[in-house]
Amino acid sequence: MRHPAPRTLRGQLTAGLVTLLAVACLAVGITTALALRGFLMGRLDEQLAASGGRFAASLEHEAEPDADNRPDTRGQAESTFGARLLNGTVTRAAVVDDATDRPLALTPGDRRALTGIPVDGKGHSVRLSGLGTYRVTAVQGDDHDILITGLPLHPVEETVHRLEAVETVVFSAALVATGIAGALWVRISLRPLQKVTARAAEVAGLPLASGEVAMPGPLPDTDPRTEVGQVGTALNHMLGHIEDALTRRQASEERLRHFAADASHELRTPVANIRGHAELALRHQGPVPTEVRHALKRIDAESRRMTHLVDDLLLLARLDAGRPLEHEPVDLTLLILNATDDARAAGPGHHWFLDLPEEPVTVTGDAHRLQQAIGNLLANARTHTPPGTDVTITLTRAETEVHVEVSDNGPGISEELRPEVFGRFVRADRARSRSTGSTGLGLAIVHAVITAHGGTATVTSGPGRTTFRLTLPA
Repeated sequence: MRHPAPRTLRGQLTAGLVTLLAVACLAVGITTALALRGFLMGRLDEQLAASGGRFAASLEHEAEPDADNRPDTRGQAESTFGARLLNGTVTRAAVVDDATDRPLALTPGDRRALTGIPVDGKGHSVRLSGLGTYRVTAVQGDDHDILITGLPLHPVEETVHRLEAVETVVFSAALVATGIAGALWVRISLRPLQKVTARAAEVAGLPLASGEVAMPGPLPDTDPRTEVGQVGTALNHMLGHIEDALTRRQASEERLRHFAADASHELRTPVANIRGHAELALRHQGPVPTEVRHALKRIDAESRRMTHLVDDLLLLARLDAGRPLEHEPVDLTLLILNATDDARAAGPGHHWFLDLPEEPVTVTGDAHRLQQAIGNLLANARTHTPPGTDVTITLTRAETEVHVEVSDNGPGISEELRPEVFGRFVRADRARSRSTGSTGLGLAIVHAVITAHGGTATVTSGPGRTTFRLTLPA
C-alpha cells in the first residue's frame, strides 16, 4: 500500500529534511563500512605476507623423516589454512587448530576453487565448504609446487557487521530526533505564513460583492528580507488596493442610490400632474376628437406605468439605504390567500393551487412589503408562462424558518439568465417591447424585501419546473 506524499508545505519541508539526512547517513554508513572492510582486508593481507607461508611450506616437506612428520604450526594464528598443489592437484590441506594441524577433507568444489587461485603472492578471497570464507595467497614452492596460505575472513565480516549495526541504531535515532526537531523548527519558521493564510481566509470570507466592507488591518512584522515577509508585504499591498477599490465602489454606489432616490422623489410630482391633467381632459363633456382622446388615454396609461416605476425605484433606494421596516406580527397564510386571489383574477387562464398548513403561519415583519414580494412572484409566474400553466404556492414552517415556494410547470428560465434573475432591470426577453408594463424590477424588489427581513430568496429552474423559494426567520 502506497502512502500518500505530504501535501502541506510543513510536511514537505520536514520530509525533505529527513530524506536528505537519511541519504547522508546512508552514504556515510556505506563509506565507513567499505573503508573499514578495506582497512581490515589490508591488515589481513599484511599478516599473510608476514607469516612467510611457513605452515604451507611445512606441508611441502611432509615426506621428509623429521620429528613425527607434522607440519610446522609455530607462530601461526589459530584457523590458519594451508594447502599444497602439485601439477594442478591438491595433495594436502590442513588448518591450524589449538596449536596443531588438522587435516581437511576437501570437496571437488573446494579443490577447483584452490586450483583457480592466481600464483601472484597477493590476497584473494575464496569460500571453502568446511571452513567458510578465507583470505588466501598462493606462492611458488621449492619443488615446483604451489603453496597456499590463508586466514579466515570471519573476524573482518563480524567487525564490519557490528559497525553496520551500530550505525543503523545511531542513524535511526538521529533521523527520529531530526524529524521531531525539524518539524518543530519548520512549524516555528512558517508561523508568519500561517498568519498570512489566516488573513487571506478572513478577507475571502468577507461579503465583498456589495455594501460597505470593513477590511482587516495589515499584517505586522513583515520582514522583506525573508520569503514569508515578502509574501506578507505583497498581501498588505493587495489588501490596501482592495480597500481603496471597495471604498471607491461604495462611494459610487452611495451616489447612485442618492441619485435614484432623489430622481424618483422628484419625478413623482410631475408624473402625478401629467396623470391628473390627462384624467381631467378625459372627463371633458364637450366633443373631443378621436385621435386626441386616444392620445390622452395613452398618456394616462404611460403615466400610470411611470408611477409604478418611480415607486419601485424609490422602494429599492430606501431598502438599499437600510431604512427600517415595520416589525409587526404578519399572518403569511392570509397574505398568500389574498395574493393568490389577486393573481387568479389577473390570470384566469392559469391553474392556481395552494398547499398551506392547517394552522396559520405568523412571522415578524412588514406586512405591506411581504405582500408586495409574494405578489411580485405570482405576477412573474403569470407573465412568463403561457395560459394553462399550473402554479403552486406552498407554505411550510420549520423550527427556525418559514419557507414560501412558488412553483410552475412552464418552460423554465434560461441557464445564462438564471444567475442574474434577481438583478435590476433584468428581463427574460431583452428585445421584447415594454408595452407589457414590466420594468424588470419585480424580482429585484422580492430579493431586497426578503433580505431586509433577514431571509433569502433563491431559484431553481429547468424545463417544465421552476421554483422560487423564500426563506424567512420564524
